Amino acid sequence: MGKLFGFILVTAALLMGRESWALETCLQEQGRLRAQVRLLEARVKQQQVKITQLLHEKEIQLLEDGEARVIDLGSRRQYADCSEIFNDGHKQSGFYKIKPLQSPEEFSVYCDMSDGGGWTVIQRRADGSENFYRGWDDYKNGFGNFAKKNGEYWLGNKNLHLLTTQGDYALKIDLADFENNSRYAQYSHFSVGDEKNSYVVNIGEYSGTAGDSFAGSFDPEVQWWASHQSMEFSTWDRDNDRYAGNCAQEEQSGWWFNRCHSSNLNGRYYRGPYSADTDNGVVWYTWRGWWYSLKSVAMKIRPSDFMPNTV
Repeated sequence: MGKLFGFILVTAALLMGRESWALETCLQEQGRLRAQVRLLEARVKQQQVKITQLLHEKEIQLLEDGEARVIDLGSRRQYADCSEIFNDGHKQSGFYKIKPLQSPEEFSVYCDMSDGGGWTVIQRRADGSENFYRGWDDYKNGFGNFAKKNGEYWLGNKNLHLLTTQGDYALKIDLADFENNSRYAQYSHFSVGDEKNSYVVNIGEYSGTAGDSFAGSFDPEVQWWASHQSMEFSTWDRDNDRYAGNCAQEEQSGWWFNRCHSSNLNGRYYRGPYSADTDNGVVWYTWRGWWYSLKSVAMKIRPSDFMPNTV
């Protein structure tokens, strides 16, 4: 009987030892797994910090084909135009998201941070890759290439209205021909009305080197038909000009036509001198005349009282 009792005690001790060993092993494994989880969590946090840093540095990746992604400024605030972005310390030209004060949503726009900085580009011609002979809705909503660095586009008349109702804006138009010459025209004021008023345009005093083809002040005797001041916007399907015919159809563009134009920056893209039934090229009369189509155009705006933040 004593031997049996001793055997039972030894067996129980062995079983208890094995359970203790198994429990200790399990606890050790749990500790190892917890350490791995903490390590992974630390690595994830490091990656999150790195991603945040990259976003805050607002780096733009320009690819070899000239494509550019929108520069992500994070969600810290919304910007009403490119001048606010510039004065918040972001000096890299490129595509950004802006949201004018009365706009229901954000939209992409190219910000020109050169030439004093803070310019919101509202139109661009560069190579004839985009069709500008479009109807009312396209010009209202905007169209073109909002990804390519030098892509052609029209920002949209409704967006021009939303931008220019925020305050007093100046307009600058950069022009270049096919002989590597460049000129500019600048206007102290630029505003676009709402759709109810057919996106009527109003411009201020001219300065620059290209001549005043927008207000037609180059010859007072022709202003009655050449000036675009206070003209409503016209397209082939919405004729708001003062001409007996349809300027938008004849000139194959959308613009603030009068009877018909001394400027037509949305005209057909020819390469320099051209011949056609009408003067429907990319025209700035006071520089290269009606029968020369320009190589590139950029229309850009910023607040008239803009003061660059140089800090």
